[in-house]
Amino acid sequence: QVQLVESGGDSVQPGGSLRLSCVASGRTDSRYSMAWFRRTPGKEREFVATIGWSGAVKNYADSVKGRFTISRDNAKNTAYLQMNALKPEDTAVYYCAADSGPYRDYRLYKYWGQGTQVTVSS
Repeated sequence: QVQLVESGGDSVQPGGSLRLSCVASGRTDSRYSMAWFRRTPGKEREFVATIGWSGAVKNYADSVKGRFTISRDNAKNTAYLQMNALKPEDTAVYYCAADSGPYRDYRLYKYWGQGTQVTVSS
């Protein structure tokens, strides 16, 4: 079992930046890929970014490419999502996920965090 805890969500103005963190605990000896998804009311969970165990493989949704950066520090069992140039349409609950991956389909992830709210509004 792997437990994931996200943090860093906040309210920011358009154009602002935030960094989300996801700390893993439990069976962190397995080489899990990590991912970020987001969800807004009435919509399915949307893929944002994923990163492989070594950090060499990264994939992004087109909607965030060039603005968001995913990274990880395996020594700290932590994944990050640096979000720059935030837009109102980025407003959502952001979830961290882990599995063998890296996958873009949320249905393939076994482990999930509880989510952290990001609100972009003037």
